[in-house]
Amino acid sequence: MAQRNQTQGQDRRKRILLVDDHAIVRYGIAQLINREPDLEVCGEEEDAARGFSQIARLKPDLVVVDISLKNSSGLELMRNIKAQHAGLPVLVVSAHDETVYAEIAFRAGALGYLMKSEAADKIVGAVRRVLSGNIYVSDALADRMLRQQVGGRPDMQESLPQRLSSRELEVFQLIGEWKGTSEIARQLHLSVKTIEYYREQIKQKLALQSAAELTQCATTWVQRELAAPGSPGPAVPASQKTVSQ
Repeated sequence: MAQRNQTQGQDRRKRILLVDDHAIVRYGIAQLINREPDLEVCGEEEDAARGFSQIARLKPDLVVVDISLKNSSGLELMRNIKAQHAGLPVLVVSAHDETVYAEIAFRAGALGYLMKSEAADKIVGAVRRVLSGNIYVSDALADRMLRQQVGGRPDMQESLPQRLSSRELEVFQLIGEWKGTSEIARQLHLSVKTIEYYREQIKQKLALQSAAELTQCATTWVQRELAAPGSPGPAVPASQKTVSQ
């Protein structure tokens, strides 16, 4: 009987929780995972709070999460998982540029980062690698990271993940999306004073002299990051849009 129970434990399919705010993306990933005899999607959610609450109930072996979730942040979800479910691996599957966000995701607790544009071909391999306790990144990103370690010197825009903390970079991105201090505070569930503190910290670290310089720098960075293939266009307020002649 003991041997039978041990065999059943070994044969149990690994359970995967999907947290992504796009139903069609969840459906596609679930179809690919559920084809595998040793893997299954045990649940799907579209926001960080509900995704986190499902962990205790579903007891997944892996969480697959996007950076941007419905009214919330995948990075915050990862931090909470790292703090309260230590040892639960997380794989990020996102349209956000891996050259910018992979390092931030790893800081927050992820073990792997996969671009959505490659998910159809590589999701199963990435899931298996992270489940085994290893780090997953694309070949291109691994090569880029190695070259930087050897002696490459990235420019200021590319080095932002190294200059700013994960929270500072979140605030910086939202500034670049033309969101005001109060709106950022609401979105990140922080006080206005805390956001003002982060703004000052960002200005100091990036040697920016004014709020206008901060906004310009953040906007440039956001537009550059969102211009990557598979990413949505930047959210620019109507007052800043140019009218075609």
